[in-house]
Amino acid sequence: MPLPCPDPGGIPQVTSTGGAVFHAGEVFSLPELQGMCRDGLVKPVYGSTFLRWDVRVSSLARALAAQHSLPEQVRGRYAFGWMSAAWIFGCAEPPARLSLLADSRRRSTALPPFSGAVLHEVALGPADRMLLGTVAVTQPLRTAYDVALHFPPQESVPVLLAMARVPELNCPPSYLKTLLRSGYRIPGTRRALAAVEEVSAALDG
Repeated sequence: MPLPCPDPGGIPQVTSTGGAVFHAGEVFSLPELQGMCRDGLVKPVYGSTFLRWDVRVSSLARALAAQHSLPEQVRGRYAFGWMSAAWIFGCAEPPARLSLLADSRRRSTALPPFSGAVLHEVALGPADRMLLGTVAVTQPLRTAYDVALHFPPQESVPVLLAMARVPELNCPPSYLKTLLRSGYRIPGTRRALAAVEEVSAALDG
């Protein structure tokens, strides 16, 4: 079972004037929400999801927005990972396409066309995931590991540095080095370790 998130950031279900999270097509249309955004009543989160102006855009809000942007038949089937998870944790830019991870030891199906996401089949155990509300996301340390391993240093280092500077995420470079060194002949490990060394140097400096 995915582990619960220790501090996802709360979203009130009901405020003094109604709800706090708005998905286009439910209560308001997208043009209406965009107009409300211009008026300062809501703020965009991701895709067609908006948040009340007085509610903080938290990891939970980003996770819910990412989940809602997927086709309905895909929601809840996979975990958000890689740069998408880093963005959900507030440490990367919003992704152009969401990264979904499926455990390669279990059967998975291809995503429908124009889903706005890409599916990666990887080794993914229960301890690698956490829940933000009802949304599965890779744990911060697993997220940092994947970012270091699958992205070039010019992309990974700023994200890893941002994650290391958030104490609640608990993924300092020392933990990441240990995890990377524990793998056996995994492609990209040397480049990933070099990126982590760069992060360590930046933190020490």
